[in-house]
Amino acid sequence: MDPKETLERFKGITALVVGDVMLDAYLWGRVDRISPEAPVPVVQVSRRSARLGGAANVALNLRALGANTVVASAVGRDAAAAQMEQLFGEAGLAKEGLMQLEGRTTTIKTRVISGSQHVVRVDEEMEHDLAPEQEKAFLHHAIQLLRAHRPQVLIFEDYDKGCLTPGVIAGLIAVAHELRIPVAVDPKRRHFFDYREVDLFKPNLKELREGLKAELPAGNNELLRGAVRLLESHLANKASLITLSEHGIYAHRTGEEVFLPAHHRNIADVSGAGDTVIAVASLCLALGMPLAQITAWANLAGGLVCEHVGVVPVDPSALATEAARLGIGSPAT
Repeated sequence: MDPKETLERFKGITALVVGDVMLDAYLWGRVDRISPEAPVPVVQVSRRSARLGGAANVALNLRALGANTVVASAVGRDAAAAQMEQLFGEAGLAKEGLMQLEGRTTTIKTRVISGSQHVVRVDEEMEHDLAPEQEKAFLHHAIQLLRAHRPQVLIFEDYDKGCLTPGVIAGLIAVAHELRIPVAVDPKRRHFFDYREVDLFKPNLKELREGLKAELPAGNNELLRGAVRLLESHLANKASLITLSEHGIYAHRTGEEVFLPAHHRNIADVSGAGDTVIAVASLCLALGMPLAQITAWANLAGGLVCEHVGVVPVDPSALATEAARLGIGSPAT
């Protein structure tokens, strides 16, 4: 399939992203002196900015590729939630899936930047799981969205901030199976083994090590292969996609195995690359692509966003151009 045709087909997909949304806030300024109160720099702030992060950044990538995107997440009843809703509107994302809950805190990660130097990051967040009644309410809310929108793919985006509890995970997977909707997962450590019988499980190498509590030296393909088989014996997932940073990407499904090296790039910033990978892989999964093509598209997209400073969604034009140059989408890939 021609790359442009693939990008065009992405536009016909509806995706539901369920997980931990957050605000990425920035204070921009300059450092001229050291504080007399302590040996720390004084940052003279000149401007502030904020953008969508976490599961919302996956949604931005999906939206950039033309997919109809719905987000389900639990946030607090606070000023940050109001700002989140405003940013959703500006990005063309519906805010219907944002559920404000008493007693929760909307996650904010504030980065203080002086020139091009990252001085410090301040996190405001709540990491414990939703309380039982909140869990029940949020699961009902997410299932309603799943049934109402009937997406072509359900994506779990887990940042260990409490939105995705074992009950929410199991409940949504069960309904997705009932509706024959494929499920893709970008996991974190706490609920790593709760995502059972999904279609695509995408940890990075660090998350795979932590989840299995195994030593996995980068570049050792035999150990990686064995670790993925062990993972699949626990989860009964249909396919695994493991991002390996500068070592590329590895994918496995019964009878299929794909190792791809990373494309040579001028790496500026790796932030957000995993969000791009799960977004593109999920759209390819929704189209029923072979594992080799899912892996190739995801590997290419993840590398492209690393050429930009800061967290940015993938550029569909650049993605199509690079895919055509590299022959991705041809019958041989």
